Amino acid sequence: MGGTDYFVHESSYVDEGALVGEGTRIWHFCHLMAGCRLGRQCSIGQNVVIMPDAVLGDRVKVQNNVSVYTGVVCEDDVFLGPSMVFTNVLNPRAFIERKHEFRPTLVRKGASIGANATIVCGTTIGRYAMVGAGAVVTRPVPDFALAVGNPAAVVGWVCRCGERLCFEEEQAQCRACGSQYRRLAPERVEEVPS
Repeated sequence: MGGTDYFVHESSYVDEGALVGEGTRIWHFCHLMAGCRLGRQCSIGQNVVIMPDAVLGDRVKVQNNVSVYTGVVCEDDVFLGPSMVFTNVLNPRAFIERKHEFRPTLVRKGASIGANATIVCGTTIGRYAMVGAGAVVTRPVPDFALAVGNPAAVVGWVCRCGERLCFEEEQAQCRACGSQYRRLAPERVEEVPS
């Protein structure tokens, strides 16, 4: 366990060997298992389980009723919406042990995953991408993409601040914060340095 520089509600369990960063808050009915790693200033909502070897970066927000399985890595500033779901095996059976078949899932810096979305294992959610509520992600989501539906498809692009971008001649400027972007390919957008 980390030091005592984080908050744990009395109804939650943090196993010996779980690493928890400074300023993190762990709310009601959570279980952090040995070997998981949480960065600084994370917020762990009610009824969350974080399994061994799962990794959360700094300032990650995990809303209520989320299980973060072994093999999941969330970089800094990731948002996991209420009751969203990760998987870790493609073909689970109750009567066949498949722990050696866990597939890694990567959620890159600043990405947001909406309520009740499902992220099938082995995928990567790109930097600052946004996965809509209820989406089922079965393939990688590019940086800054807005992905919705079942199966999830890219239907647009979002700014680092989360606002939808409107491209004209492969260029876009965020109406909310002024950040500028360029489209390099049908499935690739990048922020223009200021």
